[in-house]
Formats: sequence, C-alpha cells, structure tokens
Amino acid sequence: MQIAIDGPASSGKSTVAKKLAKKLNFIYIDTGAMYRALTYFALKKQVDLNNENEIIPLFKNLNFHVTSSKDGQHFWVNNEDVTDKIRQPDVAEHVSQVATYSQVRNFLSKLQRKMAKQQNVIMDGRDIGTVILPQANYKFFVTASPEVRAHRRFLENQERGIDTSLSKLTESIKKRDKIDSQRKVAPLKKAPDAELIDTSDLSISEVVSLLLSKIRV
Repeated sequence: MQIAIDGPASSGKSTVAKKLAKKLNFIYIDTGAMYRALTYFALKKQVDLNNENEIIPLFKNLNFHVTSSKDGQHFWVNNEDVTDKIRQPDVAEHVSQVATYSQVRNFLSKLQRKMAKQQNVIMDGRDIGTVILPQANYKFFVTASPEVRAHRRFLENQERGIDTSLSKLTESIKKRDKIDSQRKVAPLKKAPDAELIDTSDLSISEVVSLLLSKIRV
C-alpha cells in the first residue's frame, strides 16, 4: 500500500507521516530530507548551486540510507549522519533552488519509486501524489497558513539551538512556496484526487487521528 502526503514547508506533513507510519507499521520515506541532503552535500563541496552541471557529478558519489533508533529516524549520506545538519538555515535557504533542476529530480525520483515498490510506505513531499506515486492508494495535501508554518519552524529551530528570527522565517517560507509552486518540473500542487487537510488550527495528534479515520488497511 502507498500513502502520499504532499504539502508546503512546515505544514506538519513530515511529523504526521512519521506518526502515521508508526501506527500503521509502514515504512516512512522523507523525500524532502533527500533533497536537503543533496543540498547539504553540494554546500559542503562548495559547488555553484546556480549551476546544475556542477551538481550532477555529485550523484556518482552519493549513498543515501535511513536508520531507526529510539530517538527516531536518522538520515545518512556517505556514512555521515546528517539528520540535524540538513535542517540548518543555509540548507533550508538553498534546497528549493536545487530541487528545481530536472536531472536532480529525475535522480531522486527513481530512488524514491524504487524504495516504494515492494513495501507498504508513507511518503511525503511536494510532488508525491502528482509525480512520484500517482497511483497511491491514499493521497492527502496537508497545508497551513504561512504565518502558522513559520511559527512552527521557529519553535523547531529553538529546540535544535538554531537562532533565527520569526519574521525572516515567514519571508523565507513565502519565498520557498513561490519557488516550489512555480518551478517548471514537478511543481508543488494538490493532486486532483487528494484530500485537502488544513492543519492551521489542528494539533499533530488531531491530524493523525483524522487521517487514520480515512485509511482502510
């Protein structure tokens, strides 16, 4: 079974997907983390992020894998645990640019489809229901207002010890929404058959319960 959860940055989709996967005993695949990991790796190698041709060679040297522990999932690139590093502001600032490149999306899309092929999965991102898993059994589009999403990211950053202003986060999220929605390749949009879930006034547990009530395993 495949469950697709799409939505803009900080809409709560990843947190919901993780909890939902745990309750259903499904594999959770965070596609956003894959784009963030590639962006982190590109920044580390100091390549020009505005030049797709400089990013492409990085593909040959990337090895993604996910592990689970008591404190949750850990994301690894080339045997380096980048779970927290990919959430840093510099990565968040540049990931949408990297995600606009067609060859980047093709490379990661193939990996994502391969991961979803032979197991029950919950996959979240921006184009899961429209491009990656168009035949998913269930599709949801999880969203919230930019201000609510910025406040959520602000609290997450505080917990991680990352110092960012709320106003800058709000502007950053609005900018990212625009880039994600207007890119030529696999833009952020709701699949026609996806159910819209506005989380602005809902807690994570309420959203999880709502989605669970709609899924028949």
